[in-house]
Amino acid sequence: MTQFINRKEDIVAEAVDGLIAASGGRLARLDGYPHIRVILRTDWDRTRVALVSGGGSGHEPAHAGFVGKGMLTAAVCGDVFASPSVDAVLAGILAVTGPAGCLLIVKNYTGDRLNFGLAAERARAFGLKVRMVVVDDDIALPDLPQARGVAGTLFVHKIAGALAESGADLDTVTAAADRVIAGTKSIGMSLDTCTVPGSPKEQRIQSGKAELGLGIHGEAGVEQVDYTDAQSAMRMVADRLAAHMAPGRPHVAILNNLGGTSVLEMQILAHELVRSPIGGRLKHLVGPASLMTSLEMRGFSVSVYPASAEDLVALAAPTPLAAWPGLSTLVPVGVVELPDGLRPIRPVPSDHPPTRAFLTRCCEVFLKAEADLNALDAKAGDGDTGSTLAGAARALIGAMDRLPLADHTQLYRAIGLELSQTMGGSSGVLLAIFFAATGDAASSGQSQREAFKAGLARMQEIGGARMGDRTMIDALLPALEKLPEGLPAAAKAAREGANRTAGMTRANAGRSSYINAEQLRGQVDPGAEAVARLFEHLSA
Repeated sequence: MTQFINRKEDIVAEAVDGLIAASGGRLARLDGYPHIRVILRTDWDRTRVALVSGGGSGHEPAHAGFVGKGMLTAAVCGDVFASPSVDAVLAGILAVTGPAGCLLIVKNYTGDRLNFGLAAERARAFGLKVRMVVVDDDIALPDLPQARGVAGTLFVHKIAGALAESGADLDTVTAAADRVIAGTKSIGMSLDTCTVPGSPKEQRIQSGKAELGLGIHGEAGVEQVDYTDAQSAMRMVADRLAAHMAPGRPHVAILNNLGGTSVLEMQILAHELVRSPIGGRLKHLVGPASLMTSLEMRGFSVSVYPASAEDLVALAAPTPLAAWPGLSTLVPVGVVELPDGLRPIRPVPSDHPPTRAFLTRCCEVFLKAEADLNALDAKAGDGDTGSTLAGAARALIGAMDRLPLADHTQLYRAIGLELSQTMGGSSGVLLAIFFAATGDAASSGQSQREAFKAGLARMQEIGGARMGDRTMIDALLPALEKLPEGLPAAAKAAREGANRTAGMTRANAGRSSYINAEQLRGQVDPGAEAVARLFEHLSA
């Protein structure tokens, strides 16, 4: 996979310098590059307990992104997925530790435990007060004597960091960290592996599968499970967490993006977390956000902790760090009534079996063509034409019992209203205009063909598209012209019109107008293709 890097040997050093340059002067690094990569606060005066964490890079924003007021004092950065050296950790400790002492927050991996542990021993030989806590929140391997440390580490950073910022002594801060570690449980799931810079991507997760219980270094999960949707994925995660949660106590959760999951997907996962078997026990949420990532892994993790009132105060304590998303209270989804005048006045439903069957046939065309139209649109647009039309078809099928099927004049208007509410994008608006105008024309006594042409004229007037502009008009207008000769003639005209768009290397309307000629050449416009398929199906 192509990546925005220079030399792989310089990745971490350049990333550290980029973070510091954009920090507004809040951060600096120790000398000793490239072997010692320690990021520290520039406002630190050593009068309070210092918090030092770190480990391998590739988990950004952890750990360097959490260096700042109310969280970490310093972060020690190793190579990608590799522990920093003992000298680097020791340098970090010596740079920030004063009489109040230092707490090392370490994730439970052998390299981190050894290097941070030996650095702590050497620092104590200098007469410094140094404690170390080891985070082991991962429940993916319940029989493992030493569980891994994953995203639950952020609970420790924030709660211990708030206490240290307030002036608590080393014993108090350490005891709080130990308490948080004991109560925090985490598990993750991913649909794909990550790509370590300079190495080939491992293709071990097949299509239709997800990996459950994975770590944050690209290592394989505990098991591969069948993946169907976000709801089932979150339920699997929630079921495993439920067995480890403290009974009868409200919890706070971290919903963590492992690096490659879109914001849209993470919001859906938040919705599913609230609806999951543990949703009723969650009172607060941190995220969804990228906190402890695994490069660009397309997955998520959930961490839960039974926070006390004091813990919630610490989690909500202000910090200037953009990487910390804050603590939110989970509340029911608020619904506000539509403003006056926007509530639709719906016609009286009526049934007419032939019309119901005809509309259903039309909808089935778009449902069957969804994947094909998306693939066609992906070559000249954003790949959603099929989904948009299929979504409208499903909505119409679902609304069939509410439609005035026996009154075609009212039916056109009702379809336009339904599409305006359920069909996204400009195509939804244009088709809603088409059917609304068709209904208006039909109510004035025009024939069905004349009403359709009036609807098309209104759609062109508002949308601006004309024949030859490479849109659905290129198939729809010829079809309506030939409709008096019968459906086969209309279908033939629609197909010829759609095929002509493949030779049009310039689109004057629609999203294809932003695409260059080479990308358009030989590709049928997906809107025109949809119209052609509809008429062909109806004429068969």
